[in-house]
Amino acid sequence: MNKAQAPLLTATIRRQSLGLGLLALLLFIAGNWHQAIIGFDSRFVVFAQEMLRHGPSFFPTTYGQPYADYLATSTLMTWLLSLPLGQVNSFTAWLPTSIASALIVMLVYRLTAPYSQRWGLLSVAMLLLSSTFISETRAVSLDQMLAAVALAVFYLGYAHDHFGAGKRLHWLYLLLLVGFAIRGPIGLVIPTGVLCSYYLINRQWRQLFSFGFLALALLVACVGLLLLLAKLSGGEVFMQDVIRMQFMGRMDGSEGSSGVLYYFTSSMGNYALAYPLALLVLLAVAIGGRRAPDPALQLVLYCAAAGLLVMLGLSVPQAKKARYVLPMLPMAAIIAAYPFQVTQGRLFGWLRGLMLGLWTLLPGLLIVGLWLARPRYPEQLSHLGGVFGILGVLQVLALLALFKSRLRSLAPALTAVLAVWSTYILVVEPLERSLYDTRTFSLAVQAQVKQQPAPVVLHALGKDAKAIKLIVNLDCDRVPLFTQLPAELATIQGPAWLVMSKADFEELQDPRFRSITPTLTGEFDKNPYVLLHLSKTIQP
Repeated sequence: MNKAQAPLLTATIRRQSLGLGLLALLLFIAGNWHQAIIGFDSRFVVFAQEMLRHGPSFFPTTYGQPYADYLATSTLMTWLLSLPLGQVNSFTAWLPTSIASALIVMLVYRLTAPYSQRWGLLSVAMLLLSSTFISETRAVSLDQMLAAVALAVFYLGYAHDHFGAGKRLHWLYLLLLVGFAIRGPIGLVIPTGVLCSYYLINRQWRQLFSFGFLALALLVACVGLLLLLAKLSGGEVFMQDVIRMQFMGRMDGSEGSSGVLYYFTSSMGNYALAYPLALLVLLAVAIGGRRAPDPALQLVLYCAAAGLLVMLGLSVPQAKKARYVLPMLPMAAIIAAYPFQVTQGRLFGWLRGLMLGLWTLLPGLLIVGLWLARPRYPEQLSHLGGVFGILGVLQVLALLALFKSRLRSLAPALTAVLAVWSTYILVVEPLERSLYDTRTFSLAVQAQVKQQPAPVVLHALGKDAKAIKLIVNLDCDRVPLFTQLPAELATIQGPAWLVMSKADFEELQDPRFRSITPTLTGEFDKNPYVLLHLSKTIQP
């Protein structure tokens, strides 16, 4: 397709994309003020708390020591947002990710709306209905930020060829730097690969090699700067830690490993609905055979190539986690909504019917799911009347929309999005924060320590694991003592406070500790924990 035939990115579409992005941002931040910090977010909130107390640095810190796995870019964002408040909370921690997610919404719409506004809106709906996108949007997610960078790079390359936009090479290389600053080497490699896949499919050899080689030179320079900053921040030992954690650890599987096909199989659930439906759409495209040149179909093929490259590239390292392939999700969402753009083909008609049925029935399916889950979590799910009311209204609206031809596809998709996000915000998040609560026990520990000040010993919690989930709730510079084996407790002298799991306490053989009655027992991250007070008078 030449530029004379290309659809234009009109001012109307720009305004619509901005409006969608703002509406999405409001949805993403709804009710996230002062949420309890749980899980993986704890690490990043501790980073920001320490930066708020001690000032910015090149690398985030825990217990006053630089942390090798990340640059401080995302922590700096949270720090800047937290400065006016004087504290870090869930809103300031999640906002950078929410903004990145809203940017993804805008760019998905801008890529597809010039061909069909319906395709654009339904692509956004498929994105918002994907499970990992929902959970990562309302969290601290460097991979979601990287997904926004990768999509922006793809969009700039595509818009130059198809929407008559300027080349904007300076923005491309700036985005690569931003990706590296956020996610390290992988943050530059993934956006580069996404755009190179577009050039490869489009047979733009000059752009492919020039952009690829310049990106490679940029990667080498950025890695050199990263190692220099590491050496300045923590010396030779810390620089070796950076190499191990950001390079070797991910490649050799020392940080955990999964099979080669992990992303291709696990994404069926982790990225539903977009990923499995995208596979069915691509199958329908393949079965349909050759057809007349179609710009929309070309976009689908470009997205398929970019998404495949992300999944193949990230399958090489041994360390694999579902969130790592978030950059492929916008591509999958665009592909999944393609049946509503194409008008011919029986298979596409069946897929439209399948998706329409899923969207229409989703509020009702959620009601059934919540009803069945109620007996399992009777205390946490005892007040679902309002949620059932919301889902019931949405179900009625979805069914009524089937009788309006103009609303037949868009309205059920909208009700499905509202049903899923309402359920997640009003039910799933509170349930998770109740089950994996760490704040209640941590604050109770802090109250006891304030009454009788003494050193705090964390036994078998792990500096970078359970201990972080306790420290995040205390927001202070207290550096606890750490022990891992029962024999190490023999060197602890009273007075001291000891925190450990109830199971570890019951397994202790040392009579000093067996004779102590726990001062406090409570749930901590879904497990019973105890607080012990070792007085000075107790002798071995």
